[in-house]
Amino acid sequence: MSDTLRLSQAVTPLVRKAQAGDREAFRELVRACYQQIYRWALGQTGDPDDADDVTQEVLVRLHRQLSRYRAQARFTTWLYQVTRNAAADLHRRRKRQERVASRWEAAASPEETEDQLEAIHQAEVMELVKSFFDELPDRQREVFDLVDLQGLTPTEVGKILQMNPVTVRAHLFRARRSIRGRIMAEHPELMEEAYR
Repeated sequence: MSDTLRLSQAVTPLVRKAQAGDREAFRELVRACYQQIYRWALGQTGDPDDADDVTQEVLVRLHRQLSRYRAQARFTTWLYQVTRNAAADLHRRRKRQERVASRWEAAASPEETEDQLEAIHQAEVMELVKSFFDELPDRQREVFDLVDLQGLTPTEVGKILQMNPVTVRAHLFRARRSIRGRIMAEHPELMEEAYR
């Protein structure tokens, strides 16, 4: 049994009590779910600080939106969607902030040392990989994140996303192929450097 399924079963009574207004049950629910929310947020953002921000936002949303949860889906499935939405909101905010920051950086052009150039190159490579990941269709990105970054099995991911495990594997295959293909097509020098 996966950690997510165990968590969902463990918190079901707490969810009901918290929805009925029991504050202590809500505190226990937060304690029980905190680490899982953080892991999901880290998988969505790729950055511990951003994951902390997303986790805090999810807890605020959990407090505000718990009354909307209906037991047709597992609680962890609903909570994952709340986490995913909070991460997407953060990503959109960061994109806007980056556009503003890049305008300021373009205005200042200090001399570049060799170390600065290496740091810029590494940042460009990481941004490239992230942009390919971000450009995947939503389902492929979710599956890639949950399987390759979070370490869940396709069966566990299927339960979370309410999908057949075969479909999960198909999305995972397409996501991996897409990222690898984009890197090979657009930046073959990276593949050459990897095999030196």
